[in-house]
Amino acid sequence: MSAMNAKKLDQLGNNGMESLYPEQIRISVGMATCGLATGAQAVFDRFEDELKKTGFNAVLSKTGCLGFCQREPIVDLFIPGVPRLTYVEMTPETVTDFMDALENRKIPKDNLLCQYDKELLLDDVFRKYDLTEKQNELSGTPLYEDIPFFAKQQKIALRNCGIIDPGSIGEYIARGGYRALFKVLGGMTPEALIEEVKNSGLRGRGGGGFPTGLKWEYTRRTEAEDRYIVCNADEGDPGAYMDRSILEGDPHSVIEGIIIGGYAIGASTGFIYCRTEYPLAIERLVIALDQAHENGLLGENIFGSGFSFDIQIREGSGAFVCGEETSLMHSIEGVSPEPGNRPPFPSESGLWEKPTNINNVETWANIPAIVIKGSSWYSSIGTEKSKGTKVFSLVGKVRNNGLVEVPMGITLREIIYEIGEGIPDDKEFKAVQTGGPSGGCIPSKLLDLPVDYERLAEAGSIMGSGGMVVMDSDTCVVDIARYFLEFTNDESCGKCTSCRDGSELMLKILTRITEGDGRPEDVDFLLELGEAVTDASQCGLGQTLANPVLSTIEYSRDEYDAHIEKAVCPAHVCKALVVYSIDADACTGCTLCARNCSAGAITGKVKEPHLIDSDKCTRCGVCYDVCNFNAIIVE
Repeated sequence: MSAMNAKKLDQLGNNGMESLYPEQIRISVGMATCGLATGAQAVFDRFEDELKKTGFNAVLSKTGCLGFCQREPIVDLFIPGVPRLTYVEMTPETVTDFMDALENRKIPKDNLLCQYDKELLLDDVFRKYDLTEKQNELSGTPLYEDIPFFAKQQKIALRNCGIIDPGSIGEYIARGGYRALFKVLGGMTPEALIEEVKNSGLRGRGGGGFPTGLKWEYTRRTEAEDRYIVCNADEGDPGAYMDRSILEGDPHSVIEGIIIGGYAIGASTGFIYCRTEYPLAIERLVIALDQAHENGLLGENIFGSGFSFDIQIREGSGAFVCGEETSLMHSIEGVSPEPGNRPPFPSESGLWEKPTNINNVETWANIPAIVIKGSSWYSSIGTEKSKGTKVFSLVGKVRNNGLVEVPMGITLREIIYEIGEGIPDDKEFKAVQTGGPSGGCIPSKLLDLPVDYERLAEAGSIMGSGGMVVMDSDTCVVDIARYFLEFTNDESCGKCTSCRDGSELMLKILTRITEGDGRPEDVDFLLELGEAVTDASQCGLGQTLANPVLSTIEYSRDEYDAHIEKAVCPAHVCKALVVYSIDADACTGCTLCARNCSAGAITGKVKEPHLIDSDKCTRCGVCYDVCNFNAIIVE
């Protein structure tokens, strides 16, 4: 390990700048989990093979997730003197054509999404490109900010994801990394640092939205010989992957934020608690921590300031309840991960009964940017009580799935219909679930709701860690409520009778309703039971698990009534309430439905109308999906 100083930081940053913008062509492949799941490894391998085979002078590198997961695998191309270019939906086959164009000194056109006229670095310096060079070849190629998916985004926590190589500390420093730590240790007092974070208005991005600076202040004020910092990377919400993507694409931003937080509260040890199901995130964290150690950014006497700090990784086994801070701390301590009593709060008595500050990945990633650019800059973004930006994983029935970082106060309509470009097949929007299994379902009549902590709570939902699941008219809200109750009931630690037994009883009632056995009194009882579970449960899981039920009843009670009073599922989702038949006039006897029916429930001769045996039919819906003549009737 060598001591870090300003000169060495500049040197690392210069090396990183040469790596980001080399004198030869640079090809970067998005190699986060979303990219790998869609074939990015095969794309990378083909590039590697082509470069070896041809001897073409180019640098091949890896990046994290740019956010546009719907269009993965994504490749970036940097040609000296030419704007950075982004290509989408790449395959090994398109790589060959891509390289052929480069070898002929032409810009590849296939799969080209956009060009960049500038890139914003952390210190507000723009790296500008000369758009006159090769302008004819780029004619008609839209700018990054003109792509609907990116147009309304403002990236702070995601500022480096999809741009830098997550395995390069130099590239992180080149874009302003570790400058905030240098600034803090170069003269800011912990009190001044805490005041700056308080003035920024940053609130915890992992759930309840408690003011970050205030939490730091409480922890520092508690008298103790030892204090601890914890990064909560136990992201368990179905459909949420914000924390994972930041760790995979920009781990140093989180590490720098944690070190700064450690200085603020007077801690010497930090823990990153990451679920084992995130192997790539852990792998890149390990590399980044090793680099920070090797360069004197972790360990003893950082920047010669007298401040010493180190970080350890703790892997969780996937229990959803470990996202709750007291359960998480118990897991780190090696005891049963059950929720503990509060008060005392972790700021007074946390890990090993010492003052402990816990924030999630996204919160820590914001800290360096706030320190460098100032609290007034950050607080100018967002709403009166919810400052800055928020990262959401936009998934479900929306054209553009992916990670989006938007200013607080943006409306649901803007996110779903402008960034997400609406519902596939022009179907009707029905609801959006925010906040994961503990969130609520917000209906179409609230599409113009501004997104911040207060307005989501007023609508019966929560911000949570940032999951946003879009539903169309083919979604049954009763079945959705049952699905999330099934998840939270399974993940309940069982300590609280209200949570353990209350969630199980609610699940039984919801299941009965979806099976056509609902009773007239069920809905009112669900409301009463949901409120009781909320009031009597000890931790956040139990206190919020009823939200999907309560919100869907509030906004879509008529759908519950249809299930109970008419034994009908309006969305045709609940199998026990659906009957499949064939319109004899529309059926051409093509036999496609019969050939795809695994239950053997469809019979008929070629070129003659077919029949469905309701006793054999499993209501899987395959016949409806494969029929080309709209002959399948769902009632």
